[in-house]
Amino acid sequence: MLSKIYIKNMVCPRCIASVKRDLEGLNYKIHDIKLGEVSIEGEIDIPLVKQKLEESGFELLEDKNTQTANKIKSVIVEIVHHQNGALKENLSQVLTKELNQEYSVLSNIFSSKEGITIERYYILQRIEKVKELLEYNQLSLKEMAFDLGFSSVAHLSAQFKKETGLSPKQYKDLGIADRKPIHKII
Repeated sequence: MLSKIYIKNMVCPRCIASVKRDLEGLNYKIHDIKLGEVSIEGEIDIPLVKQKLEESGFELLEDKNTQTANKIKSVIVEIVHHQNGALKENLSQVLTKELNQEYSVLSNIFSSKEGITIERYYILQRIEKVKELLEYNQLSLKEMAFDLGFSSVAHLSAQFKKETGLSPKQYKDLGIADRKPIHKII
């Protein structure tokens, strides 16, 4: 029998490694692990797992709607920060497919749990990625716009200025380093 648990703040490969190490240290056999979600063989001692995860800075999610909102965030983080290239389909289609629920239901759950829309969260994640790319001078604005799914450089620049108060060029020229941790974006 497989048991699933959902974990908040599990947003990067190092987080996955840390959670895996913690759970294996409790003698659980992990069947599958990905951002925000772990499948474990057998029964789970929830209080024990919850305590161990909290010691490492993670939170076990027990409420179904909170789990759904966290899954949405994990899918968006994966798309923006861990995949190369723009989406091949709409974000709503990706989320509907990944979570096997109607987008309107997902949207309502997310908004009620997080206080912002899915689209706004997606924009905030992409802006943080643009900040990272600007700081490391890795791509041109045109490449960033394409890779992050903006319709044009003008669209990227407008969204960036709306969120930061600066154009991407001003941000880069001023050498500002005000990036937020992925799990604290909202």
